[in-house]
Amino acid sequence: MSLEDELTSIADAFGGAGEPVLFPSRTDVMVLRQGGVVVKAHSDREDPGGLELRLRAAASAPLHGLLLAPLQAEVLRVGGRNVTVWPAGQPVTDPEHAPWEEGARLLARLHAVPLSALPPLPPAGGPLRAARAVNRLTGDSPAEKLVRQAFEGLPPFPDGPGLLTHGDWHLGQLVHRSHWLLIDVDDLGVGDPAWDLARPAAWYAAGLLEGSVWDRFLGAYLAAGGPAVDAADPWSRLDMPARALTAQLAAVALDKALRDGREPDEVEQSLIEACGRIVGLQKSLR
Repeated sequence: MSLEDELTSIADAFGGAGEPVLFPSRTDVMVLRQGGVVVKAHSDREDPGGLELRLRAAASAPLHGLLLAPLQAEVLRVGGRNVTVWPAGQPVTDPEHAPWEEGARLLARLHAVPLSALPPLPPAGGPLRAARAVNRLTGDSPAEKLVRQAFEGLPPFPDGPGLLTHGDWHLGQLVHRSHWLLIDVDDLGVGDPAWDLARPAAWYAAGLLEGSVWDRFLGAYLAAGGPAVDAADPWSRLDMPARALTAQLAAVALDKALRDGREPDEVEQSLIEACGRIVGLQKSLR
């Protein structure tokens, strides 16, 4: 039986109805939706012990109304893969009217949850995710060298305040079920919450997110009491993780373009050019 068939059987067991649909995802992840049930086969890199802790946290009362709770708070093992089961929600479908403020407020509330109220959690996955993306670039093209140089020139990642952190936040990590909820526990853990703001910060710095949208997002986060940054000088905390996310996003974009056998598109090129500006700044500070 194929992995897709096994995931469909699990969806059936949890009441999924209708035709199963595979969602586009990374090559090492499979996400299947059948009616109101979503079944996810996680990356082979995922530590089952860490995933189990993250899953239990998502099912716990302190995160109710913030993070989508699983249909089962235990990790299943299917064909050697870690598998989790979730209720389906409506993702963001209109980028022009994306719920930036709602996402910011959810992050502020998530960052404020006391770690003592949750099961023990592993480190948040943001820094490791960035390093993995850049390390996948092994070629010698000028663009690949530039992205690696931007990342390798960063100072060591500080530990940060050690708060509950999503670890991989973007608009794709929101679904609507009567209200907006965060999804995806793969990188949930203890870390610097500034990393959760770093992707939109990187988009803004690369010219891919309008300043008015960035201001709305950051303003909503601060108004909700978000602890990741200082309102008087948010970039003092955001600068380093935003640079790391710029390199990560550029690495992912460049890797995709190389695998597709094409030149980077306009958005991908903007991220690579942003890495060039990071390298230029690094050189000027030496």
